[in-house]
Amino acid sequence: MINNPSPTLNVGKYPTLSIGQHFPNPNLGTKEYQKSQRNCVGPRNVCGLGYLDVETLIDSNKKGLGFANLGIPDMIKQILNKLPRKPSSKSSQSDGGKNESAFPSMNSSVSGANSNSKSNSSSGKGSNSSSSRSMNGTHTPNMKSNQVKKPNQAAYESLPSFRDVPTSEKHNLFIKKLNMCCVVFDFTDPSKNLKEKDIKRQTLLELVDYVSSVPSKFNEPTMQEITKMISTNLFRSLPTNHDSKLPDIYDPEDDEPNMEPSWPHLQIVYEFLLRFIASTETDAKIAKRYIDHSFVLKLLDLFDSEDQREREYLKTILHRIYGKFMVHRPFIRKAINNIFFQFIFETEKHNGIAEMLEILGSIINGFALPLKEEHKLFLMRALIPLHKPKCLSMYHQQLSYCVTQFVEKDFKLADIVIRGLVKYWPVTNSSKEVMFLSELEEVLESTQAAEFQKCMVPLFRQIGRCLNSSHFQVAERALFLWNNDHIRNLITQNRKVILPIIFPALEKNTRPRGHWNQAVQSLTLNVRKIFSDVDQTLFDECLNRYQEDEVKQKENNHKRESTWMRMETVAASNGNESRYFRYEMIRVAPPRRLSLPIPLDTLISAPIEVLSHFGVIQEI
Repeated sequence: MINNPSPTLNVGKYPTLSIGQHFPNPNLGTKEYQKSQRNCVGPRNVCGLGYLDVETLIDSNKKGLGFANLGIPDMIKQILNKLPRKPSSKSSQSDGGKNESAFPSMNSSVSGANSNSKSNSSSGKGSNSSSSRSMNGTHTPNMKSNQVKKPNQAAYESLPSFRDVPTSEKHNLFIKKLNMCCVVFDFTDPSKNLKEKDIKRQTLLELVDYVSSVPSKFNEPTMQEITKMISTNLFRSLPTNHDSKLPDIYDPEDDEPNMEPSWPHLQIVYEFLLRFIASTETDAKIAKRYIDHSFVLKLLDLFDSEDQREREYLKTILHRIYGKFMVHRPFIRKAINNIFFQFIFETEKHNGIAEMLEILGSIINGFALPLKEEHKLFLMRALIPLHKPKCLSMYHQQLSYCVTQFVEKDFKLADIVIRGLVKYWPVTNSSKEVMFLSELEEVLESTQAAEFQKCMVPLFRQIGRCLNSSHFQVAERALFLWNNDHIRNLITQNRKVILPIIFPALEKNTRPRGHWNQAVQSLTLNVRKIFSDVDQTLFDECLNRYQEDEVKQKENNHKRESTWMRMETVAASNGNESRYFRYEMIRVAPPRRLSLPIPLDTLISAPIEVLSHFGVIQEI
């Protein structure tokens, strides 16, 4: 072997490629080298930088790069066979997160190379780099920092405690423990890796204690390692049992939640993250580079976890992030808004709506006055439509608090909120009606007279329908509105408009064949007495009008019955109910007559108003 200085290959803009072994025939020409290698060396992808064939390398030799001095073709073939065939671009990064050179060190891929060569340092830590390659020369790309590392039982041993090392070594030990906790274990098998799981749990507990009593500010490399460990453990795909279910079938109250099996470790990681964010030694200006928008979005994705314990931690952590990182506040509100939109208009399935609304309740409480237009749009486009989904009961308490906070901040929003409730008022779901009435009472408590007058007509039309509901809880809850002093005063001040709207409903409940529930009848009598005591004249007028309407209704019913009897007589006289009839309809503009054949069965099922409007019926 000739111990000449190592020749180098520098291809264009790429870094230097060192050759760690030299051969005894330095005079091999370019043509002989090309001829000897053309049939035995194919294109090679070097570290994801493109394919380099033999012609390219010889080209570089013509430019004086010295590649022809490499020597024996067989040895060249051996070297080239050791190059990675399908490596990933991820291998361009070292284990410590630093960028490696574009070409890997030849010493780490050639068996039999000089172990003392200086080219080992070009690929980061030599032991880690060489261990990523198998015995047959194939290359395994290095894993990203946020990917799951599989445990190595032989190497996973506990590190010394912080109490057992001097102060100067505590920071390095902290980094080692963080890297050690980046290993994620499989908890689906409780009997697997018991020792390693316990070691990791104890290490996580030590990290929580350390981050709570750290003596100095966290620097940037430390924050990078902290967020790497947190991301590796927390950010994962969530198991859900409602993906395959239709919205009509999905019921979060009935379905059993999936409890997170890895919670013994996750809980400590969440506690570590919470203390890290709340620590006075965490500089928000530096930390915002790592707790960034991507980090926040991944946290929000975890709110769909079925484990209530995890959602409680996430709620507290996200609230702390919102308070500490002011630069992220608009983004967090927008991201939550987008989750609400997807839930309302697409899936109607999400486990963390209540926790997000609880965070928003605290955020809305801190809004400065006057409210920004952005916040009002959030109320109208997100919060009010959240009353639409069927699973409203899962988050109604938090939603009602958020809506009430808006009305308390700006009383002019009461009209928008009340009209929104009327718009999304349930038709057949009695439990949702009770929730709507409860929320309506809270909103009306903060409503002033001017805003009340804008929406009282559609509002009390809906309340009148609730008074006659066959579900006694709906009727009872509607009548309870008069027990609130502020609402009763608003109704009394506007009684001339409200009483004519709801008087028929009150009378129907108190008739002998009125509401079946005795409590509803008693409450209805109390409400009637309130109106009669305040304005007896108005009450009598409404009573007289109601009686007149009843007489007219009876006359209309009598006419309808007469018409049906005449039709039955005509049908019986013809002796065949399947005969066809023709009616002639006279229109005012433009005047013309239409003759349409209609079966008798259809005519019998038609309302009397339709028949009287169409005019004379003639037999075909």
